[in-house]
Amino acid sequence: MRVKEMIVVEGRDDTARIQLAVDADTIETNGSAINKQTLEKIRHAQQKRGVIIFTDPDYPGERIRNIINEHIPGCKHAFLPKEEAKNNKSDRVSLGIEHASVEAIQKALEHVYELAEMQISDINKADLIDYGLIGGKKASERREWLGSHLKIGHTNGKQLLKRLTQFQISKKQLVEAIEVMDQEVQYDE
Repeated sequence: MRVKEMIVVEGRDDTARIQLAVDADTIETNGSAINKQTLEKIRHAQQKRGVIIFTDPDYPGERIRNIINEHIPGCKHAFLPKEEAKNNKSDRVSLGIEHASVEAIQKALEHVYELAEMQISDINKADLIDYGLIGGKKASERREWLGSHLKIGHTNGKQLLKRLTQFQISKKQLVEAIEVMDQEVQYDE
């Protein structure tokens, strides 16, 4: 699988893992200390080839994603679910692209989203409450499943409506995902 766009990752271990999975070029941010030179390199890549932001599914990865979005509009996004980014080989739990399987990386890159300008969504906060995505006992687990299923990454309750709107997820798509979740997922009470 050849990826035309430049893929933005956090470090060289991520680059090595990406290159095992696909034929692609990367730009490394060197962690969350993203600087002006790196942003300029990403801006140039966006103008020439396009950019896919593919950061770790954790707070620093989300922070990097937001910084790039703020400075360089029009980037695409790939998300890896937390369970597919865990390091299972050590006692210390860490999350990162470098721990993902080749198949998980390929799947994430097949489901790339482009952010849209903020539009009015047919989903509202009351819907999210009704579907148990915010304010309920299992809301975090339900958002985790939904983010993985829709390939939009995990969010907190405050970010969910914005993320659904940015990625143009319709109420119909949300309802279909909720129906699948309710059939597949059994929660311990």
